[in-house]
Amino acid sequence: MPKIVSPESDFDRKTAWNALWALVIGFFMILLDTTIVSTAMPAIMESLDADISGILWINSAYLLTFAVPLLITGRLGDRFGPRNIYLIGLLIFALASLWCGLSTSLASLTFARAVQGFGAALISPQAMTLITRLFPYQHRGAAMGLWGAVAGIATLVGPIAGGLLVDSIGWEWIFFINLPIAVLSFIMLLKYVPRLAPQAHSFDWVGVLLSAVAMFALVFGIQEGEATNWEPFIGPLSSWHLISLGIVLFGVFIWWQSKTAKEPLVPLRLFAVRNFSLANLAISCMGLSIATMSLPMVFFLQNVRGLTPTQSALMISPMAIVAIFAAPVLGKTVNRLNPRTLAVPGFALLGGATVVYAFMMHAETPLWTLLIPSTVQGLGSAMIWPSLSLAATKDLTPRDAGAGSGIYSTTRQIGSVLGSALIAVMMESRVSAQILKVRAQGADAIGEATAVGLGQALMLPGLVAIAAVLVVVFLNSAEKKPAG
Repeated sequence: MPKIVSPESDFDRKTAWNALWALVIGFFMILLDTTIVSTAMPAIMESLDADISGILWINSAYLLTFAVPLLITGRLGDRFGPRNIYLIGLLIFALASLWCGLSTSLASLTFARAVQGFGAALISPQAMTLITRLFPYQHRGAAMGLWGAVAGIATLVGPIAGGLLVDSIGWEWIFFINLPIAVLSFIMLLKYVPRLAPQAHSFDWVGVLLSAVAMFALVFGIQEGEATNWEPFIGPLSSWHLISLGIVLFGVFIWWQSKTAKEPLVPLRLFAVRNFSLANLAISCMGLSIATMSLPMVFFLQNVRGLTPTQSALMISPMAIVAIFAAPVLGKTVNRLNPRTLAVPGFALLGGATVVYAFMMHAETPLWTLLIPSTVQGLGSAMIWPSLSLAATKDLTPRDAGAGSGIYSTTRQIGSVLGSALIAVMMESRVSAQILKVRAQGADAIGEATAVGLGQALMLPGLVAIAAVLVVVFLNSAEKKPAG
């Protein structure tokens, strides 16, 4: 059994790297699940007789239950040990994956995905907490490089594995494949991840209640907006009522965090550090972009160009292949650079390539040309992840690791949830508008109209990524430590 490690102990290279290899398996599983599901969306939609709004709830339910508890689960790791909470989350995620694969209705699958999201919420902040506490800053860049490479591998393997599984034995197996990965991860975590000394935190139960209700109201309101056509304040629980309630409760939550005599759930002093604040804003933009860019591309390649799930996955694979090779190289150098040195060109490349891809989405565009912007997207992504992670965690003390990791994971997921809701609006509205213009001109015209509409929807993640350049340009090298 791994020893208990004090956060103040000297850096143990072997212990830290063994633990990191164990952690990346669970991280790989979470990302694999997300990318596999995106590729299988058209097949699931046909199998369960769902429309686009209904099928997108498979992702939205997952993102909702992923985002809501993150502030709390980060602190649970501090209180009860990140290793223990990670193991519990892994077990929940695995059992929910089994439930997903056995589902025979859209409702059952959506509920199972919601449970999966809760398991992921328990896992995600613990991983960053463990990396922050096991790796001193000067060694953290290499660790983040490996983290980025694994993200690239999952992004590559997920769509291809999803395509092969859907084409051969059915979409259910995109969830069953999680089970052997979870077993391997559980065994390696027990063997290699140390039991870090818990931090003596009090628990702000008022803050927990306020943050959970505020997050749920805001996220659910955003996700339900399209289902209710963004009706104004009609009925007692319209989307706008929920969004307004979420904003108000977030205001109350922030006020409570500044006034509570106990240890706050979110130490507001962390936001006095420029890099921490900017990295959180930038990662929300990244979360939105990554969560939204693949869906229009997959629907275009499969529904307009007639590719199989496997072929469409191969078409977007250059993005992942480049990230696999670039992330470790960049990770070894990123901690010696100003974070903006990689983040600024990274967001510019990611956003610019996505906008170019959007303009290329036509029924007659040569398929090989679409590989070029996908390659550039991968390079941009590989530059962004390690630079933002290091900027956010550089000045976190061991005592703040759980809170900081929870905040960082929360802002990323808020971006993903917002993107999931907005891309549904964009895809349906833009495709419908384009088809309406040409519906009397025949099938070929409808195919081209669909491609153009999906391209217009893809502009959303592209422009958000470009806008993030205006955030990360203000990152700097020298930071003061957070007070306290």
